[in-house]
Amino acid sequence: MKNPYRSHINRLLAWQARGRALPLGGLDRPRRRAPAKRAPCALIFSPHPDDECIVGGLALRLQRECGWRVVNVAVTQGSRKDRQASRWAELTEACAYLGFELIGTAPGGLEDINRASRERDPHAWRNKVELVARILREQEPRVIFFPHDADWNSTHIGTHLLVADALLLCPGCSCAVVETEFWGAMAAPNLMVEIGARELADMMAALSFHVGEVQRNPYHLTLPAWMQDNVRRGGEIVGGQGGAAPPFNFATLYRLRRWTGGAPAPSREGGRILGAEDDPAALFTEQAVWK
Repeated sequence: MKNPYRSHINRLLAWQARGRALPLGGLDRPRRRAPAKRAPCALIFSPHPDDECIVGGLALRLQRECGWRVVNVAVTQGSRKDRQASRWAELTEACAYLGFELIGTAPGGLEDINRASRERDPHAWRNKVELVARILREQEPRVIFFPHDADWNSTHIGTHLLVADALLLCPGCSCAVVETEFWGAMAAPNLMVEIGARELADMMAALSFHVGEVQRNPYHLTLPAWMQDNVRRGGEIVGGQGGAAPPFNFATLYRLRRWTGGAPAPSREGGRILGAEDDPAALFTEQAVWK
């Protein structure tokens, strides 16, 4: 008997090759209803332009299913100064496609967002932290997305430290914090969120607006494979070792906690799996408090 998996792999390779011929950016923006003025706010702190398209699946669901505002904060615009202006332009189009609002931190983005600069120049770091704290107080988010503390890339780890330090300057605040992963997998995520085919396609399309990046590495085309692997990992790590995997095709993993009293509260016992039919807003039933 011939190996039927060979033709399966060949079809996958053929579809991947066809994906390389798809347009990069330049797509018509989907029509959508604007959120209400007092809609809850989700802030995404993106270490680089494009992270909002990669880890923002839960935020996108909150926007589409629950009418939330989603605001992407561009922490940096990349390390290459010759690309910062064009990366901002690409980011603007990507956010507009998804319906995310966009906030810049500084002309060209913040520089040296990493652990080493935090230790080397605490005065400069403090200025950056105060800027982020000001954004937090102005936006009063119900939930904040930012990378976890071991997300490998130095700017991702630096962004975690930046947001965590900024939260310490808001001692009276209470809100949900959702840590994200991309470069380095979390050891203990506690939330798996199913991403539907339509949402995933829109995230890929938005990611394609980051033309200068995906031309050198078409990672927008591998986003489905990454989300499929999240289902494999999440079925065990979030759902419980030895349990049956949920019937998802695509998912994103997160760590959900509540920031209160100047620190994140311990994670809840066990994990939570949010399917496509579940209400994502039910994860955030407590009101955010900003003082």
